[in-house]
Amino acid sequence: MSERLVMIGRGLTVAVSGLLLVACPGREDEPAPPAQPIEIPDPEVPQAPTTPTALTRSDFMAAARQAASIYALGGDAIRPDIMVGRTFSVVTPVGCGAPIAAMPTEANDGIARVAWGPERRTLQFSLTPGDWTESALITGASGDWESVEGVWLVRPWLDGEACPVVRADPLQSGTQVPVAQTVGMAVVHSSEGSRLERRAGRAWAYVVRGEGDVPATLPEGGWRLRLEGRVTGFPDGGAFRCRASGPDAPPVCIAAVQLDRVALETTSAEVLSEWRGG
Repeated sequence: MSERLVMIGRGLTVAVSGLLLVACPGREDEPAPPAQPIEIPDPEVPQAPTTPTALTRSDFMAAARQAASIYALGGDAIRPDIMVGRTFSVVTPVGCGAPIAAMPTEANDGIARVAWGPERRTLQFSLTPGDWTESALITGASGDWESVEGVWLVRPWLDGEACPVVRADPLQSGTQVPVAQTVGMAVVHSSEGSRLERRAGRAWAYVVRGEGDVPATLPEGGWRLRLEGRVTGFPDGGAFRCRASGPDAPPVCIAAVQLDRVALETTSAEVLSEWRGG
């Protein structure tokens, strides 16, 4: 009797297992999960505004190249320019290669330099903005600016913030001709603005001294010059103005800006010196 019950029990077990297999279809036949509801913002509830990030060197150079192309082709740029009103944090490498022998006596041309100090014991960084108030790119702008100080962004073909790795050709003969600058920032000052914000021929300068009898050394890769502020634009609504001496010459393009901070940094973003408000 007990053996018969065992067999029946086993038969039931097999039957139940078969029913379970029939009742549970494979994964590929499972119904799709219910769709999640899409949340639509309530138009009557104020949303937190998204703050655009500051323009970088790459952004600045791309906009300058576009402005140069539009100018050279005689096109009409879109106004107002979307760059106007944007903040920027533009980095340009300085001190790439060896320091120059000495700082030029007349270096108020808006180019950042690193030079040896006396007896090559110190390193000197210097950047004196140029006086662009009467330049051709400014005089026709019809702005109410009393003073305009210019800073060049050297090596405008570089979108990155590091020094170029290309070295000078040792077989090249003769003196290398300085490259003409084509992209710059015109720091504009209105008659109502504070004169403390103007450099007025004063340089942003910093001196690096060695330790003890060891002279100062320029780190491999140089330093970084950071310029921060806001694009004010020109009265016509454009961020840049461009000019060229002829059809085969690259246009020179400058942006009208307000400059709030200048900083000299290492390649790891350590601040060596900074200047605010002039």
